[in-house]
Amino acid sequence: MKWLLPVGPAAIAVLRLILPYDTTDDPATILQKVAAAPDTQNWVVWLGFVAMLTLAPAVIWIANVTREQAPKLTTAAVVLLVPAYLSIGLLVAEDAAALGGDTIAHPALTSATAVFVAGHVIGTVLLGAAMWQAGLPRWAAMATAVSQPLHFIAAVVITSHELDFAAWGLNAAGFAALAITARQRVHV
Repeated sequence: MKWLLPVGPAAIAVLRLILPYDTTDDPATILQKVAAAPDTQNWVVWLGFVAMLTLAPAVIWIANVTREQAPKLTTAAVVLLVPAYLSIGLLVAEDAAALGGDTIAHPALTSATAVFVAGHVIGTVLLGAAMWQAGLPRWAAMATAVSQPLHFIAAVVITSHELDFAAWGLNAAGFAALAITARQRVHV
């Protein structure tokens, strides 16, 4: 299971690098850019699907490592991250619809986006803090903690796909270091 830890963040890193549109684009511009790059958008959908299947299990695995030493931070991180990462399914559906030339305008998508944005940015900071408090490699904890605030800046504030790739790459590196160095604590 621990080999899965960096897979989700790495998939999102590549997704954010190749994404044919900017997060801040309006729906008409998104559809236009997707129509101009359908093969790339197809990869975006597949990478999002991989992330959807691997991010929540990775967080649960990490929580089993950190919860004894950092129970409050771990709980807060899990409460935010698991729903955030489960919300990726609707975001992938939106990207798949865009590939077909459609937009999705449903309140559930707006809710999923809000849960995802708030949950993964704040939750990853808390997860990094829990990793730090649990005595895991400091650089990995710090890389995890700063990755998603940096992603938010790259995706929303300055719109840089390269910086976004680097931000999610930090997340993947932090998770990979944990996979290599930590042993999961089994609680019965």
